[in-house]
Amino acid sequence: MKVLLIDDHPLILSALETVIVGLVDHTEVVGADSAAQARHQLQTCRDFDLVLLDLQLGDANGFDLLTEFRSSYPALPVVVISASDRSSDVIRAIDQGAMGFVPKRSGTEVLMQALRLVISGGIYVPPMSLTTDSSSHSGPDTQSDKLLQMSELVRTSDFQRHSDLESLSLTPRQTDVLGLLLQGKPNKIIARELGVSVETVKDHVAAVLKALGVSSRTQAVLAVGQMGLPSGGKPFSIYRAVQV
Repeated sequence: MKVLLIDDHPLILSALETVIVGLVDHTEVVGADSAAQARHQLQTCRDFDLVLLDLQLGDANGFDLLTEFRSSYPALPVVVISASDRSSDVIRAIDQGAMGFVPKRSGTEVLMQALRLVISGGIYVPPMSLTTDSSSHSGPDTQSDKLLQMSELVRTSDFQRHSDLESLSLTPRQTDVLGLLLQGKPNKIIARELGVSVETVKDHVAAVLKALGVSSRTQAVLAVGQMGLPSGGKPFSIYRAVQV
């Protein structure tokens, strides 16, 4: 596995490189200390399997870079590794296409689980308090309002009463759709992989969202990630519902 690690702090960059190489066998880590260097690496080397992105960079906004990478390299998963663990940042990162969000305060075991999960096609989110931490928001008011609304919807939705996926009583096909939805795949790709029509996929997605008690894909990702998390509980990883 080849990983591009983007962090503008030399000590953290070096430490993370060492940790990641030690966690996952046969892993090559290439460090980039700026957005410009990261862009150069991706343009010259097309064999990266994963990008680990810090949100605080000296020459670029991490969220803008995340959007850029997801647009330019849609098949390349990006995991945010950030000093922040604010729910608003987690929600925004997942909403913009990140396949995971790992706070830097997490232990090496959590990081290893997250990396293995994302490489296998899943999405990782940390356990978090889904509160309206409005003081942490930045950017246009519309973005802040969106994050506040999403956070409140997920916090108050029915998913908190579910302890596991089995309790949702999904059909096998709905479970298949959920597994692909959690990988961030659009309806057209899900339809192609399952051999069904896009309209059928839309119906299944609607049923899955209803079962989770949420109204969007991002909320679904967060809902599954928070299942069975008591206060102060262990981190829970979103996982693939099915093997595809």
